[in-house]
Amino acid sequence: MPVVLFVAAAIGGALNAVAGGGSFLTLPALIVAGVSPVAANATSTLALWPASVSSTFAYRGDIRTSRQWMAVLGITSLAGGLAGALLLVRTSDSSFLRLLPWLMLIAAATFTFGQTLRQAVAHKGHAGLVVVAVVQFFIAAYGGYFGGGMGIMMLATMALAGMTNIHEMNGLKSFLGVSINGVALVIFIAGGAIQWKYGAAMAVGATLGGYVTAFFARKIDAKYVRTFVIVVGWVMTVYFFVRR
Repeated sequence: MPVVLFVAAAIGGALNAVAGGGSFLTLPALIVAGVSPVAANATSTLALWPASVSSTFAYRGDIRTSRQWMAVLGITSLAGGLAGALLLVRTSDSSFLRLLPWLMLIAAATFTFGQTLRQAVAHKGHAGLVVVAVVQFFIAAYGGYFGGGMGIMMLATMALAGMTNIHEMNGLKSFLGVSINGVALVIFIAGGAIQWKYGAAMAVGATLGGYVTAFFARKIDAKYVRTFVIVVGWVMTVYFFVRR
């Protein structure tokens, strides 16, 4: 089973490097391995976080957002991620397992219709910093608690703010995502929610998967990868509804 989890994390890291959705593989793999639902969610966050850090570093030159926006959204993301993580460690395994199919449904739907949503939001006019910060807080809280589809939600929010450069948007999304999951990991570690015997090896696998994929990302048609993520997302959603 450790080998299966390592491979699942490597594929998850590769998917995150191209299109996102790595948690569609890592979270179910951990649950099937017998890890309790809350610990599986926390451990999945640990597994994918180092690869997210490396992606943020790679995008550092594309982030041209003003310091005011970076500061406000960064603080908002930390606050939201903290709130979501605190809520997760106070959620019982049985309650989280009842919520999980619905959380997976939200994530799968976000991946499926996210591009359409982002394009629709972009034509609604530009929102101010306060509105964007409030929306970002709730996205961050969701991210600290679960996180599937969080990146696409943030891209839609950035489109609402009037951003159009996809590289800049991806860079900011990566930075905020690392902040959200970073503060969540502090809470998970402090609360003893991490299964270290699986998490450490999965983190290595996810990082390797993301690193290797980065060399081939330009040759991979993201459309096909995104389709694969959507299929996996819906299959996992149906699985957890049936299991429930």
